[in-house]
Amino acid sequence: MLETHARVTRQLDAEMHDKHGLSLSAYEVLMFLADAPEHRMRMSDIARRVLLSRSGCTRLVDRLVKQGYVTRCADSSDGRGLYAELTAAGADKIAGARRTHHGGIRRFFLDHLTAIDQIALGDIWTRLAG
Repeated sequence: MLETHARVTRQLDAEMHDKHGLSLSAYEVLMFLADAPEHRMRMSDIARRVLLSRSGCTRLVDRLVKQGYVTRCADSSDGRGLYAELTAAGADKIAGARRTHHGGIRRFFLDHLTAIDQIALGDIWTRLAG
């Protein structure tokens, strides 16, 4: 399982770099922001979702800010909380990157499984998650 995950992740990361200039982790941040209400999330929530330390998430978001895909803003109700928010440029970037990512998941993973395999794997993951 770990070998397969590592291989698929490497392939997805390489394709994302080649076609969009993004790491897979940067893509995930933009994807979570695109799907979030008001296209913004607390930094701590982003770190938890992309499985990064808070400092690793901060460095990644800093790079996305420099690229113009994300802005940072303080929580108006709690000055200690920081949010990351998707910019218009970030929304444009994620639109194309999402198509690439979905295609890569299909080619590098799902196309190697039958429909029955996919159902069985989904059932297994559901049991393990609970």
